[in-house]
Amino acid sequence: MKRIAIFGSTGSIGTQALDVIRSNPSLFEVEILTAHTNDELLVQQAKEFKPNAVVIVDEKKYQKVKDALASTDVKVFTGEQSLEEVAAFDTYDMMLAAIVGFAGLQPTLRAIENKKAIALANKETLVVAGDIVMQKAVENRVPIIPVDSEHSAIFQCLVGESRNKIEKVILTASGGPFRGKKPNFLLNVKRDHALQHPNWAMGAKITIDSATLMNKGLEMIEAKWLFNLAPSQIQVAVHPQSIIHSMVQFEDGSIKAQMGLPDMKLPIQYAMAFPQRVPNDFPRYDFKKVGTLSFEEPDLKTFRNLALSTDALFKGGNLPCVLNAANEIAVWAFLRNRVGFLDMTDVIEKTMNYVPFIEHPTIEEYLESDGEARNYAASLIKL
Repeated sequence: MKRIAIFGSTGSIGTQALDVIRSNPSLFEVEILTAHTNDELLVQQAKEFKPNAVVIVDEKKYQKVKDALASTDVKVFTGEQSLEEVAAFDTYDMMLAAIVGFAGLQPTLRAIENKKAIALANKETLVVAGDIVMQKAVENRVPIIPVDSEHSAIFQCLVGESRNKIEKVILTASGGPFRGKKPNFLLNVKRDHALQHPNWAMGAKITIDSATLMNKGLEMIEAKWLFNLAPSQIQVAVHPQSIIHSMVQFEDGSIKAQMGLPDMKLPIQYAMAFPQRVPNDFPRYDFKKVGTLSFEEPDLKTFRNLALSTDALFKGGNLPCVLNAANEIAVWAFLRNRVGFLDMTDVIEKTMNYVPFIEHPTIEEYLESDGEARNYAASLIKL
């Protein structure tokens, strides 16, 4: 029985992880659940799964959650600091790091310092401070198992290949809802249109990132740290069908690919159960009904977020942290109709040019760069 702490239990990844646990009660039990503001769903989850502790980050919701769980043995905590304190508990075996954005960094670091295995769904943790996070993982002998479908695919392709040199990895991208569109079309894109992803059901932030191809840019940076790659070893290919989730090419030229229907429960289950594969009733890809599997180059001129991410990948330092912070502000504003679709990229680019570059940041300097980038990006949007 593996005890799971789900940080971000009310989001898309968290709720699907609970589906996996619900289907495998002999393998997993829930030890910790955390949510930012969704108190009603958190309470519902806590009553069903009976964790040791829950965190509702929004302090205004604390009393409501505490009262709702008063008849149970569930401990209730609140506030940002509580995420780190609960991550330091010794009562769980694996953290599913599914908090969206920069907010997931510090709790994940605390869990690593506490020598807990990490199932990583929060790509921003490695985008922001990948050098520090991976070094901490090595020092504490903590496995970091990726949950992102693309990184899970690479991870699966590398099982049994530890002695073989990687020539490159190919991250696949669906292209999002606006694949093939040009800037004159994107000028008029609104929130609801951008949230209609053709293949995946995801949270709002990652869905917008997919529409701008920022998600693929962040994944390139995450892959660098997860798999100890040089930037030149990372390639992106648009694959509209989302059946091949990513590929690894070895030095002999052979390529391994991991395939399956686009369903996040599979990489979630794989990460939580690793190294075992667990049977399930998820839909299977049917080769009897196979259609075309196609690939194309991403359009970097139209989707400039991917070009900006590539610049950050190659330059390194605090630039990926700045990129991520500016993007989080821009997406937040776009989802509230405060900025246009193409304007998001302008905000990110201006912020990357404004915040001073630091080649080898400390964790404190990463935090400062994040704050400075957010403030400047917000000033551009006049939030």
